[in-house]
Amino acid sequence: MQLRPTYNTIFRYLMTAMSPRLAINVLFRMCHHRWPDLENPKTLDEKIQWMKLNYYNGNDLVKRCADKWAVRGYVKECGLEHILNDVVAVYEDPGDIKWEELPDRFVLKWNFGNGGNVVCTDKSKLDTAAAARDLGRFKKVKFHLLAAEPQYDVEKKLLICEKFIETADGLPPVDYKIYCFNGKAAYVLCCIGRSEGKKPEFYFFNRDWQLQRLNRQGKAAPEGFSVPKPQGIDMLFDYAETLSRPFPFVRADFYLEDGKGYFGELTFTPSGGFDYGRLPESDLLFGSMVELPAGSASKSENNPTVS
Repeated sequence: MQLRPTYNTIFRYLMTAMSPRLAINVLFRMCHHRWPDLENPKTLDEKIQWMKLNYYNGNDLVKRCADKWAVRGYVKECGLEHILNDVVAVYEDPGDIKWEELPDRFVLKWNFGNGGNVVCTDKSKLDTAAAARDLGRFKKVKFHLLAAEPQYDVEKKLLICEKFIETADGLPPVDYKIYCFNGKAAYVLCCIGRSEGKKPEFYFFNRDWQLQRLNRQGKAAPEGFSVPKPQGIDMLFDYAETLSRPFPFVRADFYLEDGKGYFGELTFTPSGGFDYGRLPESDLLFGSMVELPAGSASKSENNPTVS
């Protein structure tokens, strides 16, 4: 993403600050080339937009769990402290980082939004000045206004330094993104080929590790396509189900290395709820699996729906 403000990001900030509903309609139209049905949402992306207005806004638990620092407490309360990665240090500003005290390999990430991480596999080769500059720019991004995602309006922005998860090939571990619907972990989106240095490909599998042709790469896969079932994946599904229990929808992200699972984050709005890469029929299928909570439009949002 752009680290410097652009006319596009400033426009998004102003539009969301003026009317989240208007911003959602405009951004959805730009992505899907149609207006969202916010009164009777059917697809997952439409239901995510509905939840932004009616469920996420002002929801303390969602806001806590979207905060990559605060969510650690929630994971502990769920009895899963053992899947939390080790924290090396926590900072309020990149200028506070004592680079000489950090290990040779580490990961730096902000507690809000998505992206902007520094994955260091060899500190001797890291341009620390450039890393600090980029982290400082990323801190200024107003993620809660960029795509009308109220859960990212954190009380305090924190920079977390975590232990680098060691892998046999020295590359970052494979991440597994588990889609959970009303407390049921149904599908995992996993990355294939990254460890071999190839361009990564993404495929959905169900809990029985059967390929699900839910995205373009999965749909194009040849008949009988499969990959070895990773050791520990069943365990990740169980973890995801435990963590997702209170929510209508959440994607629980994990890392898996040598059979051991590590918690990544809880993602309530994948791609901001504007996922143009998902197949339309999959978007509709996922949407049918989400039972929305009872509620009405946010009282703070009185602007009419664009139609």
